[in-house]
Amino acid sequence: MTPSQTVGPFYHFGLTKNLALGCLTTPDLQGERIRVRFRLLDGDGKPVPDGMIELWQADAAGDYHHETFCGFGRLATDGQGSCTFETIRPGRTADGRGGRQAAHINVSVFARGLLNRLCTRVYFEGDPALAEDPVLALVPQDRRHTLLANNTEDCWKFDIRLQGEGETVFFDI
Repeated sequence: MTPSQTVGPFYHFGLTKNLALGCLTTPDLQGERIRVRFRLLDGDGKPVPDGMIELWQADAAGDYHHETFCGFGRLATDGQGSCTFETIRPGRTADGRGGRQAAHINVSVFARGLLNRLCTRVYFEGDPALAEDPVLALVPQDRRHTLLANNTEDCWKFDIRLQGEGETVFFDI
């Protein structure tokens, strides 16, 4: 048995170059088409140019198991620590207790220096269902903003801060 090591300086060699993994939509897919731009930042607020973002999300009806929508995407970050996914706005999913979760995208972050992936969620700013989401309710009020994507004219923007002031909330799953 060897001790754990962080991912080393050559991590970027293992990143996906398949940009098709950033497009989750097809022409016949039902739902509101959206773009979500991620920006991965280190503790100093500097871009992480060699990270990888993975998405897992429900379709527009809140179903994770749909024949025409796989709900999975994966992209490497660019020199500015960014990557953009073409997808649909997910529907509300069941919470396992008879209620519904607010629309969200599950996110895994991989980057140099991490032993394991980091898991977070992207919620959509202004969604009235945020107030009743059981997972978001577990997050202290003053940190919930770190899980909200902001809507701009051309896309939803979501910054992932790995540490420091404004650190994104990560879930231990």
